[in-house]
Amino acid sequence: MTTAGRDPDVERVFREEYGRAVAVLVRHFGDIDVAEEAVQDAFAEAVRRWPHDGTPPSPAGWIITTARNRLIDRHRRESVRADRHARAALLHAPDGADHEPAEEGPVHDDRLRLIFTCCHPALAPAARVALTLRLLGGLTTVEIARAFLVPEPTMAQRLVRAKAKIRDAGIPYRVPRRPTYRTASGPCSPSST
Repeated sequence: MTTAGRDPDVERVFREEYGRAVAVLVRHFGDIDVAEEAVQDAFAEAVRRWPHDGTPPSPAGWIITTARNRLIDRHRRESVRADRHARAALLHAPDGADHEPAEEGPVHDDRLRLIFTCCHPALAPAARVALTLRLLGGLTTVEIARAFLVPEPTMAQRLVRAKAKIRDAGIPYRVPRRPTYRTASGPCSPSST
């Protein structure tokens, strides 16, 4: 999304909430590319609607809901197997009816989960930084390429390869568990030593 000719409210919400919106959708759908595309589509819809309808009371919620609903509709249209229909039904359930496993640690922030996914040790350090800037910082490929002093196509390919590695390697979308250490008296956590 470029800043030229855009509504200032949409641009502000994009910079502030893009990463959170992508993180929420990755948690629900498990696919970074699909989540990113849906959030971009939702912002495109906001550019069309907000100047006429006004900025909604919860802009981030509007973006996430719009993107999520479009993905649910897309899944329904593309579904040919029963498990996809069941998945869409679960995703459309009210928040209180989520059947997702409880978070393993004390952190309940989707952005933090996405940071750990983007910064997984299986990815090259430059790919980690670039992917984090793209998905959580909301920077464009052009902006990231300039920061890395590489051509835009090189950066675009780096981002595509990093997302593919996450998908193909099954890199988890979660906050790692706290390590436990063994002492002479038994297991303990780092904070209790």
